[in-house]
Order: sequence, then C-alpha cells, then structure tokens
Amino acid sequence: MTKKLQKSGYLVFSILIALFLITEKAKAQNNNHMVRIAKIKVDSLQLGEYQKALKKQMKAAISKEKGVLTYYAVADKTDSSKITILEIYANKGAYQAHIKTKHFLEYKEKVKNMVKSLELIDVKMIGWENKLRE
Repeated sequence: MTKKLQKSGYLVFSILIALFLITEKAKAQNNNHMVRIAKIKVDSLQLGEYQKALKKQMKAAISKEKGVLTYYAVADKTDSSKITILEIYANKGAYQAHIKTKHFLEYKEKVKNMVKSLELIDVKMIGWENKLRE
C-alpha cells in the first residue's frame, strides 16, 4: 500500500471517529431524557435502613436497566434526613418500566413507613457535562 493511500485511509478513519463522537454527544444531550429530582424527608430514626434500601435499589436499577442512566443521592449537611435524588432516564418509557421493576417495588414497600414526605420535580435538562464524557 502506498504512503499516500495509507494516509488517506487514516484520514477517513479519523473523520469517521470524530463524526461518531459528535453524534454520540448530541444524542446524550438531547431533550428526550426524563430528568427528575426527588426531595425526600426520612424518619431520622430509620435513616440508616433507608439509605441501605436506597443504595440497593439504585445499584440494581443501574446494573439491570438500560434506560436508567443516572442516579445521584445526596443528604443535606445540616439535616441528613433530607435526601435529594437526581434521576436521569433515557426517556419517559424507561421511567415507566423502572417503576414496575421488582427491585423498585421492593424498595417502595420497604421504605413506605420511613418516608415522611416526598416531592417529585420533573425538570428539563439544559446542559450536561462531566469529566467522564470528555
């Protein structure tokens, strides 16, 4: 193979890779995702059990469900019984499938007497960047 032909092959390959990466980033940032924030107040006496149940459910959802993209759970520094969860699903159908799964239904049953209040806020993603996507 001549050097000129070899160089043009590398150039075509590089262009295809760049187009793939651009397309994947555009797909990841589209607004078809369902993004939800859950604000939860947990009975402080049951906080440890609640956190254990939540972590189990989150791990199962991420490992078993293709449409569950992100779960972040944080606790208020001044009142750890105030939990905020950021959930990102591929689309609304992925969310609807998620809430019917065995692991989610088990979580809901386990925590029903631990949760004092729950506020679900659907939000629109307007940007999404992190170190892993560079």
